[in-house]
Amino acid sequence: MQIIYQPYIDPEFESLIERMYPPRVCIDNDACEDCTLVKVDSANKHGILLEMVQVLTDLDLVISKSYISSDGGWFMDVFHVTDQLGNKLTDESLILYIQQALCPSRREKMSKDVQTRLGREVKPRHVSTEQTALEMTGTDRPGLMSEISAVLLHLGCSITSAVGWTHNTRAACIIYVEDASKGGPITDPIRLAHVEDQIENVVKAHDGKRERRSVRLMGPEAVQTAQTHTERRLHQLMHADLDYERCRGCDGGGGEHKMGCDGTHVTIESCKEKGYSVVNVKSRDRPKLLFDTVCALTDLEYVVFHAVVASKGSMADQEYFIRQKDGCTLDTESERHMLTQCLVAAIERRVSHGLRFEVCTQNRMGLLSDVTRVLRENGISISRVEVETRGDKAVGSFYVKDASGYDVNPNIVEVVKEEIGGSVLAVQKSPRWATQSSSSRTIRSTHGNIEDKPRFSLGNLLWSQLERLSSSFGHIMSS
Repeated sequence: MQIIYQPYIDPEFESLIERMYPPRVCIDNDACEDCTLVKVDSANKHGILLEMVQVLTDLDLVISKSYISSDGGWFMDVFHVTDQLGNKLTDESLILYIQQALCPSRREKMSKDVQTRLGREVKPRHVSTEQTALEMTGTDRPGLMSEISAVLLHLGCSITSAVGWTHNTRAACIIYVEDASKGGPITDPIRLAHVEDQIENVVKAHDGKRERRSVRLMGPEAVQTAQTHTERRLHQLMHADLDYERCRGCDGGGGEHKMGCDGTHVTIESCKEKGYSVVNVKSRDRPKLLFDTVCALTDLEYVVFHAVVASKGSMADQEYFIRQKDGCTLDTESERHMLTQCLVAAIERRVSHGLRFEVCTQNRMGLLSDVTRVLRENGISISRVEVETRGDKAVGSFYVKDASGYDVNPNIVEVVKEEIGGSVLAVQKSPRWATQSSSSRTIRSTHGNIEDKPRFSLGNLLWSQLERLSSSFGHIMSS
């Protein structure tokens, strides 16, 4: 038998460089008139860009521009950020939180005082290690969330939070539950298996034998082992469910983003003189767009060496200079096509259509089951949901449309509000980044070669300003 020897690497070694050279975070409110600059200077490691973007998006901050460079062993990033109202970040507690959260070693030891002073919970939360987690993927259909929540209620499971997405006829959700009678997580393996079997029966009830689906119920120990950011985990679930396969699009005559088109365009080109593959993405701008794109690249094992991200009006441009984790570029058409599909899917998953129902009410057992039941009985389908409990309150939002995929009739909305209770649901119009009609969306993807074709590149901004950005890491509120 052949014996294979592998070197032992001390787990502490990975964090050695970070301990020797901890990240430096600067918050600059003077350089720009209309935004705050968040500058990060740190030792480089795979996934660090996603960690930084994740912290800022969890704070509901808007990233309008970003300049990224991570060649060699060092990482440098500059984020242009504002709050949801377009204001600079002036809250001292928020600034202190960002400075500590962007430093991994400090993040783990972040004092309760800092989080208390922030005055609000940072969401979406990471996977809870104190509750039972239900992960589900399957064919999307009207009433699916209603059926799942009704079965959980019948089985004595209290829902503490739930997040669900739908895309390309597929659905995925993560639901955290507790034992309704005893409180706390469900730990009995027999009961866990029973609940999982019942939910799987619901998911496969209308599916054919060959339909893809998965149901997994995890106790606290398993959840802690697989701890992942909730929305990143949703991306992973939908990717594993192959929801990207239908994101093929068309070449659209060279892949140019034509005037008035608000679809998602992805081009992947080769830059052999620099040893990179260059990914260009143009799409409608929306919250968490950067997180979704970087999440896809990271989970697909691509390394971002340089990037420039900018938004103008309702549209956003993203350009990434990448290689695979093993140092190779995307040399085959199949690799480029696969990445194009996955990026389009990652961007489109969070785009929601229809009306948005905001929920804020007293929490009670079976509330989610009641809300989703009323929606289903009135022919309303849920395209996206995010609800959670905060103390004795239940808060969240539902994006809804009718069962045929069209906008909800306002008269039906009033009926639903009346049945649920006038103080329970508020109806808002979908935000501007979610109102594009399905008929106006065109997904285009092209793959080309730029060795002999000079063109304007957002990356040129990075190369020309890299030295200036590096030298601008001043001591403004640095830590």
